[in-house]
Amino acid sequence: MPRRQRFSSAGYVFHVLNRAVARQTLFIASGDYDAFVALLDEAQLRVSMRLLAFAVMPNHWHLVLWPETDDALSESMRWLTVTHAQRWHAAHETAGTGSLYQGRFKSFPIQEDDHLLTVCRYVERNALRANLVSRAELWKWSSLWSWRNNSAAISLANWPVPRPSNWLEYVNEPQTEAELASIRKSITRSRPFGDNDWTVHAAQRLGLETSMRIAGRQRSRE
Repeated sequence: MPRRQRFSSAGYVFHVLNRAVARQTLFIASGDYDAFVALLDEAQLRVSMRLLAFAVMPNHWHLVLWPETDDALSESMRWLTVTHAQRWHAAHETAGTGSLYQGRFKSFPIQEDDHLLTVCRYVERNALRANLVSRAELWKWSSLWSWRNNSAAISLANWPVPRPSNWLEYVNEPQTEAELASIRKSITRSRPFGDNDWTVHAAQRLGLETSMRIAGRQRSRE
């Protein structure tokens, strides 16, 4: 079966995720994390890409990206994953042992309103949710830490919606199970994340109609 074409558009913000094969550990020491953050910064500079938020976790990473051209998302992610895999294998002397990542990255478009804030909050509290830190801003390899500390290690773009004045405390507040479930559904199915009308329109424009189907629904028999 031919692989479904991946669509992208400069008119959308995307959440992007990728994991290591078999959920193996990608980042062991602080140097592993730092090297990936530097590579992430290089990736967005190579193409017309804006990085809004990110979180680098032990065996996966989350990005919120705002491409400026239709092919920027695929180009930047291909370069990032291929280059990171090459450098990771070289650093750990594991060249020829197989793939580092589980496959192609997963992504979904996000409506540029409170839905975007919900996703950025989800991304930036990842380490807190995993009990790696006591406060979200203490995880060094995230956009929240970089934003709060004015880090020069990576460039973060201005968001298309205003960041709330109480953002730091807001990120540290638990998200509801309903919020988490809706985001995880979008991650699993590449389903646009927004209100109903926007979601339907985005799915049609980006060729993501299959993401809108009810999981497990069977065709009616004629």
